[in-house]
Amino acid sequence: MFEVSVSGRFIAAHQLRLPDGTLEPLHHHNWSVTVTFAGPALDNNGLLLDFNEIKPRLDELLAILFDRNLNELPALATRNPSAENVAVHIADQLGGLLPTGVRLTCVEVEEAPGCIARYRPSGDKVTR
Repeated sequence: MFEVSVSGRFIAAHQLRLPDGTLEPLHHHNWSVTVTFAGPALDNNGLLLDFNEIKPRLDELLAILFDRNLNELPALATRNPSAENVAVHIADQLGGLLPTGVRLTCVEVEEAPGCIARYRPSGDKVTR
């Protein structure tokens, strides 16, 4: 099994919805994201995925999140904008763009140094 990971960063604000329905104070983070893909075989060029194709896709997605209030994004409007749900959102956006046999296996979102959420999508959700 081969794995390839790409990483990126963005700055964004959010307010988590607390159990009583209130919002915590608006604050920002310097978010870090690492996305890992896996597959059993390499292509004819000896690659699982071409970094020059998948990294720009991640960068485009993170650019949409950059300098935004995550609470105001349509994709997170019905979800609490937690690091966990940001990871799910990123997985949903990247999972369908993969070559046959390659799976998105993990999206890691670091909200603050040492505060990391990981999402591991099920296989049926991420391959075409």
